[in-house]
Amino acid sequence: MSERTPPQLETERLILRLATTEDVPEILRYYQENKQHLTPFEPLRTPEFYTEQYWCCEVSQRLMEFGGDRACKLFLFNRENPSEIIGAANFANFIRGMSYSCTLGYSLAASQQGKGYMSEALTVAIDYVFNALNFRRITAAYIPHNQRSGKLLKRLGFRVDGFCQDYVMINGEWEDHILTSLINSNWQFPD
Repeated sequence: MSERTPPQLETERLILRLATTEDVPEILRYYQENKQHLTPFEPLRTPEFYTEQYWCCEVSQRLMEFGGDRACKLFLFNRENPSEIIGAANFANFIRGMSYSCTLGYSLAASQQGKGYMSEALTVAIDYVFNALNFRRITAAYIPHNQRSGKLLKRLGFRVDGFCQDYVMINGEWEDHILTSLINSNWQFPD
């Protein structure tokens, strides 16, 4: 698994790939410009999160996580301007053996909302995770008042599995979440 080449997935308008150290200034721009927009939906971020030093280490860590079959954390780059990051799609918590499952988290720039970018990105990313990485189940959770996220997951075929009280600490507060999952109906037991 560690020999697998990191993906570069393409759609009509996007390129999805793991970040490199050359992307660090753009990653910082993305998170700084979207701080107010993302804060209600993400964990508390320390000031360190918004530094070049943090992201140089994080980029290396993400590459090791991919090589170690633990995660595939992709940024969404605008195809018309391939250095511009407009979002992220993170597949993490890889479990093999028992469930062949992972979790999905994502974000999109405030200026890019409502244009279909996340649906476009996740369609190709889910196909990669199911077919190239051979996962059977992807789980995703969303805060009940985040109906935009709920509608996106439903369009992608995710089914509601249940409700979890005080599931994840978001912006310093325990938040209830709706739990969803998508099953790979073509999953094959690995050789």
